[in-house]
Amino acid sequence: MAQEETPDKRLKNSAETLRQIMSAPDRAIPRNLLERAQCIVIVPGMKKAAFLVGGEYGRGFASCRVPGNWSAPAPVRLTGGSFGAQLGADSADIVLLLMNQRGLERLLADKFSIGADLAAAAGPVGRDATADTDIFLKAEILSWSRTRGAFAGVSLNGTVVEPDRAEATRLYGRPWSIREIIRGGVAMPDAAKVLDDELARDIYHK
Repeated sequence: MAQEETPDKRLKNSAETLRQIMSAPDRAIPRNLLERAQCIVIVPGMKKAAFLVGGEYGRGFASCRVPGNWSAPAPVRLTGGSFGAQLGADSADIVLLLMNQRGLERLLADKFSIGADLAAAAGPVGRDATADTDIFLKAEILSWSRTRGAFAGVSLNGTVVEPDRAEATRLYGRPWSIREIIRGGVAMPDAAKVLDDELARDIYHK
């Protein structure tokens, strides 16, 4: 079950999710958006949750830009929303990009609701996607999902992003907040290097 997955395994799954998504340039997240993003959130295997009426549940990681690199990953949870109804799927890999300073501050402040606290849009796909239209320029958060091998922009309005303190304790030994991990100079654990390497490779073309 997803709840029994270790942070190490989830970090590997997050890195593999990003690697697979970005390996097909004509069906990937446009690189100019990756290069402009302040933060990325990856949730591998978000599932329909029986305890959330019409909602979903997933655990993953957020990482934000720090000078010359990316921060250590902060464990997060996504709850609510209704992406499953749109896709007809029981689970999906989710990627979010927070595009500006306000999006970064919302993430650091604690939990926020996509669409309510931040202007949101389904992200464009492919290297030739038009990512400079008004809707994308105004969006503070862009979202995509991958299910059954298909990768596409998806609306996640109503989904809540919040810190996962239990996962932080398992990964770091203390229930660090998102702000403490991303801004507080928390050392990156060895298990997180697989995701950090993938972010560097995909976003800085290494």
